[in-house]
Amino acid sequence: MTADFNSIINSGKPVLVDFYTEWCESCRTQVPILEEIAHYLGDRIKVIKIDIDKNRLVALKYGIGHLPTLMLFRNGKLKWQQAGLTPRSGLIEAIFNYS
Repeated sequence: MTADFNSIINSGKPVLVDFYTEWCESCRTQVPILEEIAHYLGDRIKVIKIDIDKNRLVALKYGIGHLPTLMLFRNGKLKWQQAGLTPRSGLIEAIFNYS
């Protein structure tokens, strides 16, 4: 997964990564917000989900300690990150300010 992840975040468009687990209640609450963002922004951004229970190396590399954790990458560089449930308005602001 690490090689695939690197190729995804190195794409030309911003990539919003949701680090989550199936058992995390806040992570499940974040899902409809992310779906709305993906629909609203269309092909201007890529939104992906990384289950840290299944992708421990990626989670370790980025120091994921709290869930959900959202990270915004542009050309492979981390531009923004937020741990915990993030509202729609905060996500849109971060995407427009940091991508």
